[in-house]
Amino acid sequence: MQDQILRKFFLGFIQIHILHHAKKEPFYGAWMIEELKEHGYEMSPGTLYPLLHSMESKGLIKMKEQTVDGKVRKYYQITVLGETVLEEARKKAYELFREIND
Repeated sequence: MQDQILRKFFLGFIQIHILHHAKKEPFYGAWMIEELKEHGYEMSPGTLYPLLHSMESKGLIKMKEQTVDGKVRKYYQITVLGETVLEEARKKAYELFREIND
């Protein structure tokens, strides 16, 4: 049960992390899996891609296909709505982390 609760909390953190990187520059899924791993999040493609598709369907990110070394890669970047949501999430996260660290 504890794992399920933590997973739900971390899913929100992961989405903020995705928006953060999507704002910096377009990324592809395999890169994001490695990036998240560096921060302690183990995520399989079967978990990440549905999350990316959900974020895309909500208008937070957009996908563009690009051919790299003869393979089609899907690159994700932030949208205007995603930037607005990211900014609000940053404010709320900052406020929360300040409070729980006191």
